[in-house]
Amino acid sequence: MNDQHDHGALGDAEYAEFMELASEEGFDAEEVEGAIEEAGHGPLPVLAVVGRPNVGKSTLVNRIIGRREAVVEDKPGVTRDRVTYEAEWAGRRFKIVDTGGWEQDVLGIDASVAAQAEFAIEAADACLFVVDATVGATDTDEAVVKLLRRAGKPVVLAANKVDGQSGEADAATLWSLGLGEPFPVSSLHGRGTGDLLDEVLRKLPEAPEQRFGNAVGGPRRIALIGRPNVGKSSLLNKVANEDRVVVNELAGTTRDPVDELIELGGVTWKFVDTAGIRKKVHLQEGADYYASLRTAAAVEKAEVAVILIDTTDNISVQDQRIITMAVESGRAIVIAYNKWDELDEERRYYLEREIETEMQQVAWAPRVNVSAKTGRHMEKLVPAIETALAGWETRVPTGRLNAFLGEIVAAHPHPIRGGKQPRILFGTQAGTKPPRFVLFASGFLEAGYRRFIERRLREEFGFEGTPIHISVRVREKRGRKK
Repeated sequence: MNDQHDHGALGDAEYAEFMELASEEGFDAEEVEGAIEEAGHGPLPVLAVVGRPNVGKSTLVNRIIGRREAVVEDKPGVTRDRVTYEAEWAGRRFKIVDTGGWEQDVLGIDASVAAQAEFAIEAADACLFVVDATVGATDTDEAVVKLLRRAGKPVVLAANKVDGQSGEADAATLWSLGLGEPFPVSSLHGRGTGDLLDEVLRKLPEAPEQRFGNAVGGPRRIALIGRPNVGKSSLLNKVANEDRVVVNELAGTTRDPVDELIELGGVTWKFVDTAGIRKKVHLQEGADYYASLRTAAAVEKAEVAVILIDTTDNISVQDQRIITMAVESGRAIVIAYNKWDELDEERRYYLEREIETEMQQVAWAPRVNVSAKTGRHMEKLVPAIETALAGWETRVPTGRLNAFLGEIVAAHPHPIRGGKQPRILFGTQAGTKPPRFVLFASGFLEAGYRRFIERRLREEFGFEGTPIHISVRVREKRGRKK
């Protein structure tokens, strides 16, 4: 850790002082450095699991994440609400994008598999290509191989359904795909998954490349997300001052994310219009499953998620799920309440009550009341985006943070539990985009107290429009150093 930025932007003298404080409180240097590094890593590397339908991708995903979360049925095309999961192997965490496999005859299997693989690969740092060893390489598998080669991402080849020694020969035939060594596994029984995951970790970067497109002079990326027919395409057309996206009263017209470079307020932005996320995805609505996959990929690549809410409708479970996806992804967030000009006084009154109760988890996000159709308040969108980005990139100096924490602990100590009173000893900001803090404490801090700390951090330092991640490292039970 030679780069001082890894220590929460501490200079040499401040870092030495910080480590001395840690030592006095009973933490050793390695423990503190490890906690700061872990908290500061930011976005996790992304592994896309691709392959044709019914080769056992979801079963393998369940095996890797260690719980039965991806829906599995013994027929092709079973889909699910979520496509992204978090996994851990050998002490390293990463994200898995499970692309599922569905068939739609009108498109043809090659077209459908190619489409879903493309969306997943786009957002990934590496790919896990799953092939059914009992069937061997098919034409569809060959089509996916071409895609993988074109994308240029690292690939690990899993030869699935190898339940014993007899299947090893089947797996060996997959060398013919030209992707290197096929790893024989049984996603059903777990056979060979350890070796497979070791190889996955070798291919995944320790920390993923920033996919935000914010290189010097590069435009900031904004994902427009929301459930179908909330007006995402209309909003994009309005900010672009021309009809660039097909708009139709029929919900779900948009299928592909459309990247648009648009100048607003003298600044060029890259807007990504995404297909709406539906509540349930069924086999016959395969295109909508792709839409949710595309949206997840667009959010992964964006810096800011502008979440559109249709004010003429009640705030729904779908809206909540989309908000959760954006918050969990760690993006800056702006909430745009669309169709505001269509509200009467009564609906406006009840909407405000709904916002108070249903939108608590993003009460910190800038809010704009807009009309994508008429252009009402569109000029307020860019300042809201800039505010959210500023919060997302805010860093608090360690000295100032610890002075603030000291005041909090003195004025609002943690409740006594079991005769003990845990105390925050010191802390540092380990990273930005979004802001990530690591607090060192004498005991376990309850969730309610962590929320209180987050609320006070926001009151003191702003952080408007950004999620905040707080991790707590508890001092191990050993004699306090004098």
